[in-house]
Amino acid sequence: MSWQSERDALLARTMAFIESVALKKENTGPEVGSDAGRRHVETEVTAPWRLAEPAAGSLPPGVQLARPKIPSDFQREIQDRIESFRKHQERFNRERAEYFNATLARLRAAINEAGPPPPAK
Repeated sequence: MSWQSERDALLARTMAFIESVALKKENTGPEVGSDAGRRHVETEVTAPWRLAEPAAGSLPPGVQLARPKIPSDFQREIQDRIESFRKHQERFNRERAEYFNATLARLRAAINEAGPPPPAK
């Protein structure tokens, strides 16, 4: 089967699906101006992406939701990355200080070798 025929078959199935949804919508659609229909559609569309949250009064007093625990493998990986970052920063700061001290020492040596400045006229 060529890719063109597969594409055409997929398009035909998609169009059939769209038509079946349109027919269902026409048969069970809400009346024009009805808020209930809009809420129903909104719930269907957005429900899969929303996290389930308990209702305001559904938990007994004093009960708190527990935070999900991070598995120890993830904790170890995060700690290893933090430690690696700290070591990198310490090495960076140490190298920067060494470079500064070496540059300052070269500058002082150059000043000392040049001798005192000539007298002003």
